[in-house]
Amino acid sequence: METNGKMKMMTLDQLKDEDIGKVGTTERDEYELELKVEVLGEMIKLVRVENHLTQEQLGKLVGVNKSQISKLERNTKNVTIETILRVFRALKTNLKFSLERMDENYGIA
Repeated sequence: METNGKMKMMTLDQLKDEDIGKVGTTERDEYELELKVEVLGEMIKLVRVENHLTQEQLGKLVGVNKSQISKLERNTKNVTIETILRVFRALKTNLKFSLERMDENYGIA
């Protein structure tokens, strides 16, 4: 991007706003979720390798087969939180979840 012969500088957030959509839009939310899911799979693989475990060995510790560990490392979309917690427990690694309320307007019936 050039402006009058000079390169225009943008932050990563500005680029994402321009190319994907503003925070709160469906497109941006889907992008952010996909990115977090991908990072989680990479974290599992990284910790497994650091612990010198094969996918098969980790699967045995968790109680699933090797192909499920492979899928988990590539795509954590179709997995339960319980399975993710079991994986990190088997890897002797703490996992912390953070929840944030998006809408404070709620009622109890």
